[in-house]
Amino acid sequence: MPDYTILVLNPLKKHHIAAIRDISPNSTIITADMDTATQHIATADILVAWGHQDIRPLYLSAPKLQWVHALSAGVENFLFPEMLSGSTVLTNSKGIHGIPISEHVLALILAFTRGLYPLLRQQQEHKWKRVFVDEVHEKTIGIVGLGNIGREIAKKAKALGMHVTASKREMTTELFVDTLYAPQQLKEMLSVSDFVVVALPLTEETAGLFDLEHFTAMKRSAYFINIARGGVVNEKDLISALQQGLIKGAGLDVVSEEPLPETSALWNMPNVIITPHLAGLSPSYLDRAIPLFADNLTRFPRYNEMLNVVDKQKGY
Repeated sequence: MPDYTILVLNPLKKHHIAAIRDISPNSTIITADMDTATQHIATADILVAWGHQDIRPLYLSAPKLQWVHALSAGVENFLFPEMLSGSTVLTNSKGIHGIPISEHVLALILAFTRGLYPLLRQQQEHKWKRVFVDEVHEKTIGIVGLGNIGREIAKKAKALGMHVTASKREMTTELFVDTLYAPQQLKEMLSVSDFVVVALPLTEETAGLFDLEHFTAMKRSAYFINIARGGVVNEKDLISALQQGLIKGAGLDVVSEEPLPETSALWNMPNVIITPHLAGLSPSYLDRAIPLFADNLTRFPRYNEMLNVVDKQKGY
């Protein structure tokens, strides 16, 4: 195993550093924030960063850089021109987010069906008043994008007795999916779903995918949940759909502009639950992300065997 200088733009605990040293004992591991990273980037062979960070200035100052690894699944901020045209290997942490994100999706669904959102407001007002409540049992969930996260959502939804539909490119046999739709059948799937969950990567193809036409195809009693990227949705159309009653409500962990501007109409909508892009977070996050990186470090000298190599042109 060659010796590398590995620059990580996040604090690491001792056992995380030990996991990396177990693979490459003589490598130099440097943890830094964005400000102090500039002091080390010139010697870095490997950069480990979060997908939301602007690493382009660092990249342009990194003559030795061979590999960039994203601690997140999304890498859209890393797809700047120099990265696209360069030979630097780009990988992500796809596959570690299914548990927390699927739990977050179910929390949003149950908050809507069991009336928790209005009940919490009533509690603040010291008001004892029943609200309409429903069940998820035998309701239909439509998952748009059936990767690792989508499959974990499907698994948990099926355990709650839901009918599970999903949309994906390839028609495969899926253990927890009752009906699978091709991308061109998306509107058909939307028309039968009580909950629509977006789990797509943000690419040129998916940008602005959900527009007024798609919201119109949904049931008026349906809820829209986005735990993917805000850019997958035409936010003006979503607001219009909510105002017109084309859909019953929305659970949004991601929005087009983050943080959500104070002037956004979404803040004051009684049928919208907003969370600040935290669905994938967990105290166990780095305990899953660092072993994945360490595993890839063993494969790094053999580029074609690395896990989660991002196709820079496709964006995932």
